[in-house]
Amino acid sequence: MSSYIKIGEILIHKEFLYSKTHEWIAINEKPSRIGITDYAQRNLHDIVYIELPKIGELFNKGSTICTLESIKAVAEVFAPVDCKIVEVNSNLIEHPELVNKDPYGDGWLVKVEVKNDIKDLMNAETYAEFIKKL
Repeated sequence: MSSYIKIGEILIHKEFLYSKTHEWIAINEKPSRIGITDYAQRNLHDIVYIELPKIGELFNKGSTICTLESIKAVAEVFAPVDCKIVEVNSNLIEHPELVNKDPYGDGWLVKVEVKNDIKDLMNAETYAEFIKKL
């Protein structure tokens, strides 16, 4: 059985939770990984540079945790939860294209310690319905 829901060409990982600003969080992992969705990376196109946060930084839900620069635009990535950065994906410094190639795997951005509840996040099915309306 597939781990993804498919909406046209867009993949949505079934086990992650999602924000309305197109970030995902692997809440079942400790620490939890955060990245951008397949929908988001497709809209950005080729990502050429990523500015990652520092380990130990604290972020409130909705604040900018990193910046992605693509050939099309510069986009902010927002914290889907209150969190503390415990690891960054340093592979992205030399290979930012990993976010485009594998947004739910090797293209993860940060690992965090979650500091609050996750009630406002969407499961995969709800996120799929959300992007269908965009």
